[in-house]
Amino acid sequence: MMKTMTVVLASRNKGKIAELDRLLRAELGDRITLKSLDDIGFLEEIEENGATFSENALIKASAIAARGYIALADDSGLCVEALDGEPGVYSARYAGEHGNDAANNALLLRNLAGVENRRAAFVCAFACVFPDGRTPILAEGRVEGEILTAPRGSGGFGYDPLFYYPPLEKTLAEIGKEEKNSISHRGAAVRAFAAKLAAAMKG
Repeated sequence: MMKTMTVVLASRNKGKIAELDRLLRAELGDRITLKSLDDIGFLEEIEENGATFSENALIKASAIAARGYIALADDSGLCVEALDGEPGVYSARYAGEHGNDAANNALLLRNLAGVENRRAAFVCAFACVFPDGRTPILAEGRVEGEILTAPRGSGGFGYDPLFYYPPLEKTLAEIGKEEKNSISHRGAAVRAFAAKLAAAMKG
């Protein structure tokens, strides 16, 4: 019988928390309970100064694990080929203000004005850090696509309205949540993470 565990997600982003809760439940059912930073009264800002998505995820999860919780953090972003991987780890604050999706999208379109190569990938890294010092669990997922010249669709968040996924001929903002989870970078990373976590929970 697999144990159950409570995991604190290093986020206050309600959209991300809801999406991850759905994804984790699809893989692990009721064996995992997800809490947010607000649920545990964690008020400090965690400085994400890593050079990669994995480093940032580890930094965030380690800060929560230091409080005695099993901590899960993800860092994800958009890597655009013609921009040498930008916005990358700065995706959420590309235009300066953290989480300003409209400004970030507008800056991306300006920086790609007149550029023919629109290839891009969403990348997501997960880190789970345990307070007892066990080896952290790391997982990564990615989805390849292209950046449009104008947004399409009203769903999703972040760069979803600009990110065109050729196999479906839609942007990530034009597909439903279940369909998005099945192909998204976060969905791929969660599935890889869930398999590793399930193995650890059996141990």
